[in-house]
Amino acid sequence: MARASKQLEVEVLDRPAKGTVRFVPLGGIGEIGKNLAVLWVDDDIILIDSGLAFPDEEMPGVDLVLPDIQFVREHADRVAGIVLTHGHEDHIGSLPYVLRDIQAPVYGSTLTMGLLQLKLDEHRLPLPAGSEVVMPGQPYRIGKSQITVEWYRVNHSIPDAMGLIIKTAAGMLVHTGDFKFDHTPVDARVAEFDRLARAGDEGVLVLFSDSTNAERPGFTPSERTVAQALDRVIREAPGRVLVSSFASHVHRIASTVEIASRYGRRVAVVGRSMENVVKKAQELGHLTFPPGTFAEKEEIAKLPANKLVILTTGSQGEPMSALSRMAASDHRTVEILAGDTVIIAASPIPGNEKLVARTIDNLYRLGAKVVYGIPMGVHVSGHGAQEELKLMLNLVRPRYMVPVHGEYRHLVHHAELARAVGVESDHIFIVENGTVLEFSERAGHVAGQVPWGKVLVDGVGVGDVGHIVLRDRRQLSQDGVLIVVMGIDSQTGELVSGPDVVSRGFVYVRESERLMEEARQRVREVVGGLSRGRPDWGTIKTAVRDALGKMLFERTRRRPMVLPIVMEL
Repeated sequence: MARASKQLEVEVLDRPAKGTVRFVPLGGIGEIGKNLAVLWVDDDIILIDSGLAFPDEEMPGVDLVLPDIQFVREHADRVAGIVLTHGHEDHIGSLPYVLRDIQAPVYGSTLTMGLLQLKLDEHRLPLPAGSEVVMPGQPYRIGKSQITVEWYRVNHSIPDAMGLIIKTAAGMLVHTGDFKFDHTPVDARVAEFDRLARAGDEGVLVLFSDSTNAERPGFTPSERTVAQALDRVIREAPGRVLVSSFASHVHRIASTVEIASRYGRRVAVVGRSMENVVKKAQELGHLTFPPGTFAEKEEIAKLPANKLVILTTGSQGEPMSALSRMAASDHRTVEILAGDTVIIAASPIPGNEKLVARTIDNLYRLGAKVVYGIPMGVHVSGHGAQEELKLMLNLVRPRYMVPVHGEYRHLVHHAELARAVGVESDHIFIVENGTVLEFSERAGHVAGQVPWGKVLVDGVGVGDVGHIVLRDRRQLSQDGVLIVVMGIDSQTGELVSGPDVVSRGFVYVRESERLMEEARQRVREVVGGLSRGRPDWGTIKTAVRDALGKMLFERTRRRPMVLPIVMEL
């Protein structure tokens, strides 16, 4: 198995040679989320998906994490189109930011484009000219370089999920998107095994395949098993039932609505993102409420408890989400009552475990019964396990294989599966973001490296929070800040007022007077020990910062941020 070296620093900026195709992942490899890849043929570039990720505990204050598209900006005039596999945030979430720099038509399925339109409306951006809603099985010509893209249907945790069959002068490429093989999907739309098999018969040069569940043996259970579990819980619940799921999981929402109607319950929808997706899914025909089933939020308090189901956001414990606020008794419309049954129909995204656990604890404190976790049957993954990944490999029978969409260990496990079903070891590429892979009819190899990284969104700022800012935020969150205010004579350099010491998040001043006086004395000594004459403000600040930092660590074993402020008098 070929592994790209982290030390590879050759930037590939020239157009690829005739008869070759380049694949450059800029996100989604070696990580979960912010999926974005570049496909470069002759003079045309196609972007495959454009997603985001959510911040981890090492990113205090950050709202969103986007892929760095510096490389794409450098070749913006070559971008012929953006092709989407499905409508999850980790595949379309960064498009409102990308489309500010890259004006290229976007192609995706009905629901995918509908969800994208919702996002663009929030950002007050139009859909680029030439964008199209695509249908599976219909080839689309994109660009001038004989690139043909055909979408094929797969199963995933959102309707209208599709993979890509891309025909180029170098050969045929298959990109799975996120997928599993569900033989009994709730919408009866089985993945197109026949089209994948035909592609395998025609000859596939490279397979780019989802690796998220490459560690899990066997098959991923059908979404229909979740519907059965929801049916049991709702049927047996004595009072209200609240179902929290990803807003985009329209299949699960549809199952909940159908079950509620079956048992004479009405359904209310709470949470902005859930309300928006439900409305859009209804418009596009992916979701139908039987007559008399839908309930407005204002009716929640008036309906009998055993006649109501509430669909809500907050399955990841997000502090401002509807379910979290209900659990904290801080929601304007819904109050959790003793006897409520709350179903959390999702698994925590890595990093959200504590938030979800806190929400569950708060729900129990309020007297609710909480049903959660895969063992309870109310959630199944949307990604294929090992046997499904092997089935994909055997259907497509690629010459080369590149595991994508997963952390590094997932890529390694997927590569082992590929080797087990007969793909040659030196035809399997385990790479990282920024790696340039080049393929032709005769060979495949690592051709270089391009810039890549993370762009952080904080409020309205995009990219203005970097490593230094995050480091300072982490330090402030751990040890606080000590502000030292001094008045210095501009001619002699003598200390003429202060120093005043202000602590925030370091120590409580009233209980640490001795330490504060010692800090003031240390500042006097440092300033007094500097040479006289017209002062160098930078030298004074550095000397005070270093001396106080050392003294405070010796006394407290903490390293607060020391912020000297010098007033010129």
